Amino acid sequence: METKEVGFGINGLYQYELFGQKLWITTTHVCLFIIILTIIILAIVANRVIKKADPLKPPGHFQNIVETLIESVDGLTRSNMGVKHGLKFSNYIGTLLLFIFLSNISGLFGLRPPTADYGTTLALGVMTFILIHYNGFKYQKLGHLTGLFKPLILAPINIIGELATPISLSLRLFGNIMSGTVMLGLIYGLLPKFILLIWPAALHAYFDVFSGAIQTYVFCMLTMVFIANQFDGDETA
Repeated sequence: METKEVGFGINGLYQYELFGQKLWITTTHVCLFIIILTIIILAIVANRVIKKADPLKPPGHFQNIVETLIESVDGLTRSNMGVKHGLKFSNYIGTLLLFIFLSNISGLFGLRPPTADYGTTLALGVMTFILIHYNGFKYQKLGHLTGLFKPLILAPINIIGELATPISLSLRLFGNIMSGTVMLGLIYGLLPKFILLIWPAALHAYFDVFSGAIQTYVFCMLTMVFIANQFDGDETA
C-alpha cells in the first residue's frame, strides 16, 4: 500500500562549516531572505513614488495605499503609546507589522512561514523584551528595577513575570502559525489530489490570511502596550 509523506517541518538545504561547527541553511533562512528582500523593494519603490509625487496632481493608487498604511500605523501608535511617544515608534511598529504579516501569509505562495519556526518568533520576542526594559530604565531610572520588589513578598513572581514576557509573546505567535502549518501539511499530504484543487483555498484564507492578520495585530498591540507601560503617567497623554 502506497503511503504519502507528510512534510511540514524545517528542512536543511545546504550545510556549511563555520569555526569548526557544522551549520545549515534551512527553508526558514530562504523564506526570511525572500520576505526581507520583498520589504526592501517595497520600501525603495514607495520612497521613490513619494519623492516624485506632484502635490498639484491626484496621487496614484500605489501612493494612496502607502499613505493610508502610514496614517494607519501612526494612528495606531499614537492611540496606544500616546501622542508624545507614539510617532517615535511608528517606523519600528510599521516594519514589525509588515514583516510578521508577510511571514504569516507566505504559505499562500508555497513557502513555509518563518513564524512557524520558534527561532524566528523568539527573536521577535527578545527584541520586544529589550525595548521594554530599555525604555523602562530610560524613563523610570532605577525605579524600573526597584518596582519589581514592591511588595517584597511578590518579588519572585514579578521577576518571573518579566522574564516570561518574551516566552509568552513568541510562543503565542509560533503556536498559532505552526498549528496552521501542520493542519495544511496534513491536508496536502493525506487528501486525494482532486479535492486539493478546490477545498484548501478556504483553509488558506483562514489559516494564512485571517489568522495571520490577527496574530500580527496581537503581537504588535502587546508590544506597544508593554513599552507604553514604561512611560511616566503624564508621558502617554
